[in-house]
Amino acid sequence: MASLGSSGSASSPMVILAPKTKTKKKHFVQQKVEVFRASDPVLSVLMWGVNHSINDLSQVPVPVMLLPDDFKANTKFKVTNHLFNKENLPGHFKFKEYCPQVFRNLRERFGIEDLDYQVSLARSPPVRGGEGQGEGLLMTTYDRTLVVKQISSEEVEDMHNLLSEYHQHIVTCHGSTLLPQFLGMYRISVDSEDTYIIIMRNMFSHRLVVHTKYDLKGSLVSREASDKEKVKELPTYKDVDFRNNMQKVYVNEEEKDRIMEKLNRDVEFLVQLRIMDYSLLLGIHDVERAEREEEELEESSFEEEAEPENGLAAGPAVGSYGTSPDGIAGYLNSYRPLGPGEFEPYVDMYAVKSAAGAPQREVYFIGLIDVLTQYDTKKKAAHAAKTVKHGAGAEISTVHPEQYAKRFRDFIATIFA
Repeated sequence: MASLGSSGSASSPMVILAPKTKTKKKHFVQQKVEVFRASDPVLSVLMWGVNHSINDLSQVPVPVMLLPDDFKANTKFKVTNHLFNKENLPGHFKFKEYCPQVFRNLRERFGIEDLDYQVSLARSPPVRGGEGQGEGLLMTTYDRTLVVKQISSEEVEDMHNLLSEYHQHIVTCHGSTLLPQFLGMYRISVDSEDTYIIIMRNMFSHRLVVHTKYDLKGSLVSREASDKEKVKELPTYKDVDFRNNMQKVYVNEEEKDRIMEKLNRDVEFLVQLRIMDYSLLLGIHDVERAEREEEELEESSFEEEAEPENGLAAGPAVGSYGTSPDGIAGYLNSYRPLGPGEFEPYVDMYAVKSAAGAPQREVYFIGLIDVLTQYDTKKKAAHAAKTVKHGAGAEISTVHPEQYAKRFRDFIATIFA
């Protein structure tokens, strides 16, 4: 399995945009049958490591308060000549967890118990998917509540640089945020290859299928889905497509105010850290369409090959995930079944229902992604180049953090009906 440290981009390390990366990604995806099988050594070590680290952490008292050293700390396990279960685990490997106390504290603030986190990650291998949580290769946990994202060593360093401020922001806003919920960060070493992984809450639902997806930056320059993208099962549309599709988000005034309040607070935080190039991820679940698909699925339930047209066909069928008695989503089914378009806000924290008088019944998933790109010299160079090409007044995405934030907020305010 290729090292993830090699997938950094030629621009700022935190946003994967360079053509070089696309080649890497393509190469990786071509091997997906091998890479993502249950016995893949890196995933096996991840599952083993998370299981081991949570068990160890449960023996350590929760500190009264986090100390500066906690933001630099790590725990390491090294296993050599490992023979037990050798079909799945390699004989030699290393597992490193970054800032265990900090991420334990963040999980608690996001309402995720360590035991549920452990079960969601370690009970069964992650699956290919994780649609739309930002750039890069993604997987979701088997219960679809968490995203497993492979990152570069530079991204690990950048995460370290902002972790203290990020933690303080989460404390200040009491976990009420549109930012990604970072829950754990690890390094896995197999055959002298280092793989870096960050775990986040899934912004999309563990049970409601997303039918339409947008990545919005508030810029119209080069912000249209390519023809190749548009033929995908679940294309990622962009700002120009949003405008051309006459798309709108139909929520009531109270919900709109709540979303914009979170957005403004989060964006102000990103400006203070000189972060830019982030996007608003918008996923749309069409309730009527889901009901039709469910009926079709029931009608063809006697046919073995029946698969819903839902953009997640690579995973389990609709309704068959998130039904484990354990894990983050597991408790839901123990007290009440959820009907069409219903969700549990405790789990689907990025979800909001359409307003009562909306043209169609929809559920929206709204969050901020790709939030780790700082405005450095490479971005300044890209800005200069784009200004020359498109003119100083063009709405290009590479601008100063303050300018980026203003344009971004102004645009997001217009997406509501």
